[in-house]
Amino acid sequence: MPRQGEEPLRERDRDPLVALDRADGPEPEPEVRQRSLKRKGRGATLNPPIRFEDRKVEAFDDGWTGPGESEALPPLETALIPDRSRSAIAWNESPDIGFDRAVNPYRGCEHGCIYCYARPSHAYLGLSPGLDFETKIVFKPDLARLLEREISRPGYQVKPIALGSNTDAYQPVERRLRITRAVLELFERTGHPFTIVTKSANVLGDLDILTRMAARNLTRVYISVTTLDGALARRMEPRAAQPARRLAAMGELARNGVPVGVMAAPMIPGLNDAELERILEAAQQNGARHASFVLLRLPHELKELFEDWLVQQMPDRARHVLALVRETRQGRLNDPSFHGRMRGSGPYAELIAARFSSAAKRLGLAGRPAPLDCGQFVRPGGAARQLSLL
Repeated sequence: MPRQGEEPLRERDRDPLVALDRADGPEPEPEVRQRSLKRKGRGATLNPPIRFEDRKVEAFDDGWTGPGESEALPPLETALIPDRSRSAIAWNESPDIGFDRAVNPYRGCEHGCIYCYARPSHAYLGLSPGLDFETKIVFKPDLARLLEREISRPGYQVKPIALGSNTDAYQPVERRLRITRAVLELFERTGHPFTIVTKSANVLGDLDILTRMAARNLTRVYISVTTLDGALARRMEPRAAQPARRLAAMGELARNGVPVGVMAAPMIPGLNDAELERILEAAQQNGARHASFVLLRLPHELKELFEDWLVQQMPDRARHVLALVRETRQGRLNDPSFHGRMRGSGPYAELIAARFSSAAKRLGLAGRPAPLDCGQFVRPGGAARQLSLL
């Protein structure tokens, strides 16, 4: 696998949403828990070994560190690493995902959400899914140029592109790098439809483009809301926008005519799933038109990361939460099976799905949104797909 500084995998060669769950082996049962690397403002408490590497580094306690001293470790700065990928679009064939193509401006995410299913994708870059994922951000400076080249090809067939399907396209570094902004400018210039999923209020920085594109039926935005409890959000997703700011962003988008939906994701059994109806109600009150939910997924290293975080943050609830997760995943912490990995299985998972369905119908959030318009696409450097009659 590529190491830092080598040519990364091309986006079209690996769909992170599909590849992460494949060959998800037996759950490891470590005899000794790793020493905590918990840092203020960071989500992960560990930096697990990279599963593709033969060489592993283990922390050694020489007796000088006392109880709780790990929490006094100095803050970790965020490092930015340029990605020299030669392609922009990640193609997807999963039956569980409602799009066949995506563009991801960043790999890794400074939001630091402990539950993030994308964490294991950092191992493809020779980096740990733990603290590396949220402190070593790989960015694509040439993304808009690469994307323009790909959608210019004669054989390209336009369909909506999902922006930020793996990691958030509006994480904090976007305010400085503006890679997502450059992609949106390309979409507007070419009339290419797209969707956005984000948990950041920074999406409002591109409200001008989103408003114009929405008026042409070329975009939808989904805001991810995991909890309405600010204290819980701070612990689970330390550098993401507070829930109230996400709801305010949702309202601002709606007032400007941008179709907006809510993703109640992930629902974590015994931790935040009791909030499901309240999340949908708050979203509906702030202009959401559609809703979806995803049950917690813990592929590969994410099992160890989430379990360690849970034991440290909520020791009194950890055993109960993990038992409920296993109940929804056929006795394991993760079930990678297609058609079930997003919703889980068993009575508890079915109850969550039934509650979502009932609340979404009651609030007018059920049903599929109308398709975006693919007929306005103008190939860069070429003519529109259809000639005008006049």
